[in-house]
Amino acid sequence: MPWYLHLALRQLFPTGRRFPFFTMISVLGVALGVALLLVVMSVMAGFAFEIRHMIVDTEGEVQVKARGWISDYPSVVKRVESVPGVAAATPYALDAVMIKFGDKSAYPMLRGLDTSSVERVTRLDRYVEIGSLDDLDDDSVILSDQIAATLGAGVGDTVEVYSPLIVSKLGADELFLPRQVRVVGILHIGHQQLDSSTVYGTLRLAQDLYGLGSTVHGIDVRLADGVNEDDAAARINAVLPEDIRAFSWEDSFSDFLWVLNLERGMIFFLLLFIVIVAAFSVTSSLLISVVRKTREIGLLGALGARPAQVAACFCAQGLLIGILGTLSGLALGFAALAVRNDVVLWIARVTQRQEVLRRFYQFSELPSHTSGPTVALIVALTIAISTLAGMLPAWRAARLKPVEALRSE
Repeated sequence: MPWYLHLALRQLFPTGRRFPFFTMISVLGVALGVALLLVVMSVMAGFAFEIRHMIVDTEGEVQVKARGWISDYPSVVKRVESVPGVAAATPYALDAVMIKFGDKSAYPMLRGLDTSSVERVTRLDRYVEIGSLDDLDDDSVILSDQIAATLGAGVGDTVEVYSPLIVSKLGADELFLPRQVRVVGILHIGHQQLDSSTVYGTLRLAQDLYGLGSTVHGIDVRLADGVNEDDAAARINAVLPEDIRAFSWEDSFSDFLWVLNLERGMIFFLLLFIVIVAAFSVTSSLLISVVRKTREIGLLGALGARPAQVAACFCAQGLLIGILGTLSGLALGFAALAVRNDVVLWIARVTQRQEVLRRFYQFSELPSHTSGPTVALIVALTIAISTLAGMLPAWRAARLKPVEALRSE
């Protein structure tokens, strides 16, 4: 080990002291900045990851839509499934309905599913908590748990579904009676908006309610593992007529994702200033060390130490503080992420704001997703900033003249 690195370690951790105060404060400042960056960025990424996961599980990676309706959808499904990289496709119908049970009503979106192919595209069966997707037929529905709670309906109950065609039929002096259907399942996705606004029925039921006949609103597409959504959408568009287009899930939610990415970038930029402030603390500590050890620095110069070696001693201290602070911050951050939901729910219980938390977060739990590139970026920037924090003290120490330094009192 070069002497200046050994000296840097001795100055940070003098013999006989467990953990010097100035070193502890510097390391703690960096650690808190890293922990906060890791927690916030992981939670922000968790929202995007969970939303993608839910969209893909319930709608597939690609959606095929028309300007109006898709007629002769079986042939369109065959075309889509013939495209390389497409694993399966299933048609759907989607529109608003009114559901009434007793004297209570709700106004969700009813999604009509093709029961013969939906399980090859979506993973809805994972979210059915009571009942089964296999029990679904043309005279039954599966309610999301929030809708079921709003109505007070459970499995086995009969609810009335009112079609949006009722208004148009009344204008034509026609009577369109509500459809009575059984509840055969309760579904919980985990996103408050989906769980409070979605009901699932068969494609035939939805076509009858919306007056679609043999047409559908769109086609959900599942891709093979490792296939890029945008590339697959482009290949699907190549085999479809001009009035029918395929969109990746990112295209369908591009505005939302853009806002989410902008928020992540701005939050990362703002929180990085915490690390920069901690770096100023490192600079201050090392400058104090230079002033206190002026005579020792002069003695090193008198013994033949070059200015670059003296400077390296203080830069190395900034590097070591950065490494220790980063490691401590990562440990603290991962520990905080492990108990994040317990902490948030405890705060919500204490303030009696559980319902407000669910309504504004739109999630039953606070999501988290930590990616390798994000951790690598935090580590690299923190260590670089901490090392740069030692540059000013190193420059000051390297400029000291040995004779003048030895005369210092």
